[in-house]
Amino acid sequence: MTFFATAAKGTEPALRDELRELGVSGVRADRGGVHFAGDLSEGARVCLWSRIAVRVLAEVAEIAAPDGDALYEGVREVDWEPYLTSDRTLAVRASCRSSALTHTQFIAQRTKDAIVDGQRDRGGERSSVDLDDPDVVVSVHLVRDRATLYVDLSGQPLNLRGYRARQLAAPLKETLAAAIVRLSGWDREAPLLDPMCGSGTLPIEAAMLCLL
Repeated sequence: MTFFATAAKGTEPALRDELRELGVSGVRADRGGVHFAGDLSEGARVCLWSRIAVRVLAEVAEIAAPDGDALYEGVREVDWEPYLTSDRTLAVRASCRSSALTHTQFIAQRTKDAIVDGQRDRGGERSSVDLDDPDVVVSVHLVRDRATLYVDLSGQPLNLRGYRARQLAAPLKETLAAAIVRLSGWDREAPLLDPMCGSGTLPIEAAMLCLL
């Protein structure tokens, strides 16, 4: 399988180095994240151990999408049964650049329509949409009129680690803190100085880095 781990802008090299350190195969940095390869367990391992990735997406298909109709027909032909059954709820997220289609809400809507129409054609039932807490999130990345379709393995963004009971007024995201620590060149042996006066996100992520 092919995966794409998303990252904050400017932190892609740090994520690339982290995944290589984790022993992940086929690592290649790109705009907005890092590509890698492996089976489904490898995607799950990155979800568990990456401190810098924001989301981990499993590629399902790549289709030509010069217009809305082509996008719809291409998505409808994809077999979604391994990832989505009619008893599970669905949400679709979209991004685009350098393409004829420029409205992400329209792209997401056409993708959703194609998925549920295909479900109805094959089995007579379709998934319901739940934008707040879906069972399955499908991501559509449209670049130069080609759409790559992904299933989101991570669910919530991975910066929501769960070890912080409440947020301060200006929180530093855990994923960004992990990238800052790695990009600083800290060798994991010298004393670490946290120059901030916040909730200790930088030293916490530094401690997590030592567990790799």
